[in-house]
Amino acid sequence: MAGKWLDMLTQITPRVTTVSVLYNPATAPFAPLMLRAIENAASSLSVAVRAAPVDDGADVTTTIAALGHEKNTGLLVLPDFFTLSDRAAIVTSAARAAVPAVYWSRAFVDNGGLMSYSTDTADLLRRAASYIDRILKGASPSELPVQNPTKFDLTINLKVAAALGVTVSSSLLATADEVIE
Repeated sequence: MAGKWLDMLTQITPRVTTVSVLYNPATAPFAPLMLRAIENAASSLSVAVRAAPVDDGADVTTTIAALGHEKNTGLLVLPDFFTLSDRAAIVTSAARAAVPAVYWSRAFVDNGGLMSYSTDTADLLRRAASYIDRILKGASPSELPVQNPTKFDLTINLKVAAALGVTVSSSLLATADEVIE
């Protein structure tokens, strides 16, 4: 998913040369793994990646404001409880700084973010219900296979894209599950 976020960001902002990856080290212990995946994808896209660890709302505002003073920059926001709970500040700061961003949850787009690509939560819950049913009928949890997500959700906010001067390709729009106009 992390590499896909970067790919999507470069599709809508082809001039992006540097991407900052926002996360809170205290609440995102998997961030180094995701950063590595993003860096691997960046090499083929000719994009430099830099970590942007933040600890609180003031860090978010300062970090994103600094990005707004740079040319050809973008933002990826990693999944963690901090970024979800501070999504309004993150989205507002990105809009104020005119920095295009791709988010890990649709909740960010609902708050005015540009684009999100995430697992389909409703599908995950439906699949979890079948596991619960199997366990209640006597299946051993250790014998049930691990399942990876199979459905993903792409949401694009065209109002935000227009405000940022970003053009969303018709092919990306065609793959979107929801387009907010």
